[in-house]
Amino acid sequence: MNKKAKILKVGDSMKYTGTTYRPPFEVNSLLLQVTAGCSHNKCTFCTMYKDVPFEVESMEQIEADLREARGRRKRIKKVFLENGDPFVLSADKLKQIAEKIEEIIPEVENISMFATIKNIIDKTDDELKELRKLKINNLNVGIESGLEEAVEFMNKGYTVEVAKRELKRLENAGMDYSINIITGCGGSDKSRENAKKTAELVNELNPKIVFVGSIHTDEGSKLEKLKATGKFNENTLRENIEEEKLFIEKLDERDIEFFGLHPSNAVRLHGNLSKDKETMIEKLDNALKEIPDEILDKVSKRGFEGTVEF
Repeated sequence: MNKKAKILKVGDSMKYTGTTYRPPFEVNSLLLQVTAGCSHNKCTFCTMYKDVPFEVESMEQIEADLREARGRRKRIKKVFLENGDPFVLSADKLKQIAEKIEEIIPEVENISMFATIKNIIDKTDDELKELRKLKINNLNVGIESGLEEAVEFMNKGYTVEVAKRELKRLENAGMDYSINIITGCGGSDKSRENAKKTAELVNELNPKIVFVGSIHTDEGSKLEKLKATGKFNENTLRENIEEEKLFIEKLDERDIEFFGLHPSNAVRLHGNLSKDKETMIEKLDNALKEIPDEILDKVSKRGFEGTVEF
C-alpha cells in the first residue's frame, strides 16, 4: 500500500511515489510530482503504473517541493511534471501549479509533462491557449500507432481521427509537443501496414519530436496473456527494424527531430528528418546485413536492446 508522504520542509527530500519516469530529452529538467500513477492505466502493453493508484498531489505538497528545489538549485530553466499523465488535471489546477512555479522559480522557461489524447479532449481551446501563456509547452504524448486496429487493440481509449484532431488543437493553441511511437504495435501480421498508417498520421501533424521505441511483452502485462493465447504475434528483431525503416521512408522530409534512442531499440537513431533521413535508413539497412540471422529472427529479450551499434 502506498502511504502519503508528510508535507516537506526545506532540507527534506522531494516526494516521489513509485518509479519516476521522464523522456530522455528532459534530462536537465526539475522533476516535480503533481500526480501519482496514471489516470488511464489500461494500455494493453503497459505495466509502468500497475501497482501505483492514481492520486492528485496537494498544492501544499507541490509548494513544499518547489521550495525544496529552490533551496537546492540556483537556476532552473525547465520543469517536468510527474507522473503518468499530469495533463489530466483540470486547467484550473494546472494554472495554479504554473503560477506557483512562477512565484517560487520565476526563471523557469518551460513546464512540460506526459499527456494523453483523452487529457487534451478535456480542455477547451481557450484553456489550452491560457495554459500555453503560463509556460506549459512541449507535452509528451503517447499515440503509439496510426493503425486503427492497433490503437484499439492496445486499449488507448480513442480513435486515430480523434488523436489527429486533438493534436491539431494543441498546434492551434501554439503548443509544441512530441509524440511517442511504438513499432510492432500491430504485431507481425500487420507490421508493414502499421508503419505506413503511422507515417500517414505523423505526416498530417507537426510534432517537434518523433520519439520511437519497440514493443515488448512485459511480464504481467495484458499483452503477455494475449501473446500466450495466440492473439498477438510479436515482431522479431528483423521485423522491428524493417518496420522502423519503412516508417522512416514514408515520413516527409521536414524539420522534425527523430529520436530513436529508446533502450528498446537495437539500432540507435537520432537525427532531423529534413537532413538525416537517408543516413538513418542506411543505419537500419546496415543492421539488417550485419546482425546474425539467428538474432534477427528471434523476438528480442530485455537486456539485448541497445547493444548493437551501426
